[in-house]
Amino acid sequence: MLAEMGRAAVHEIAARLGMDPREAATRLITLSGSGLPLLVGVECDPNGIRKALANSVAWGSYTGPQGQTRGTPVGPYQPAPGSVRGTPSGAYRQGPPSGPFPAQQPPSGPGPAQSGPAQSGPVPAPEPMSTWGPPQSSGWARGDQAPAPKSRTGKIGSTLETEGLEGARFTIQLVEVVDPADFLFTAAGYKLAAGERAVVVHTELANIGTVTFNALPDMYLVLMTSTGETITKAPVSLSSRPPHKIGVQPGETAGGHTVYVLPENTSVTSVRWSSRPETDLNTLVWTVDD
Repeated sequence: MLAEMGRAAVHEIAARLGMDPREAATRLITLSGSGLPLLVGVECDPNGIRKALANSVAWGSYTGPQGQTRGTPVGPYQPAPGSVRGTPSGAYRQGPPSGPFPAQQPPSGPGPAQSGPAQSGPVPAPEPMSTWGPPQSSGWARGDQAPAPKSRTGKIGSTLETEGLEGARFTIQLVEVVDPADFLFTAAGYKLAAGERAVVVHTELANIGTVTFNALPDMYLVLMTSTGETITKAPVSLSSRPPHKIGVQPGETAGGHTVYVLPENTSVTSVRWSSRPETDLNTLVWTVDD
């Protein structure tokens, strides 16, 4: 794979091989240390790194996402001479830890006498427990009934909730599907072969839990066709449509664009997201209308 690509980012190599980026990085470093003519580099946002270090001093430690290596994709889709492709860098955001919950007071009522001075004044009776919450709230449901399962399917524009492999809870919104996106592809300096077309998918991931999402949000984001085939993402990124980056902190929302190259006459019926190569109970599917 390295001999074929020549130069590429670690997450692009991992995506083509269906591997975790951390495992791919470890293998690349091992190969480099074994004497092969291979250089493993890293590129960063200096301001973002300084801010992360400042936060680590303020809060004791920094548990943000691992650094992402980026590079110019090399392979079947080469940038045209003189083209420029940039990837804007994001900023790390870290909030203060939440404080302790207030202690619960024991309910008053009949019981054995307690030692100590007697309490003056009337003792208010506890309010009766209710299985119903206030109207228009999440508690407005029968307490003896399990909550309805969250939907894993939707359409373009829908926001679906799911979980990651490491316990992260998040939502993913399919913001836009640009099909065809040949003009965006060629504007970035790439060329399509005869009989091919490009598709660009815009998604946003919002981390609604307390565990950091440490993977690439679109690692296993694929297109489903009318014949049941899956189209994986192309190892390219567009200057006008920034790609996803690895890592989303709790409370943070991160967006990105994924590029696909497929036969010109192929009909796309849905977009599927999963945390692993195969589907599972946490897989999300958005239907694409013609």
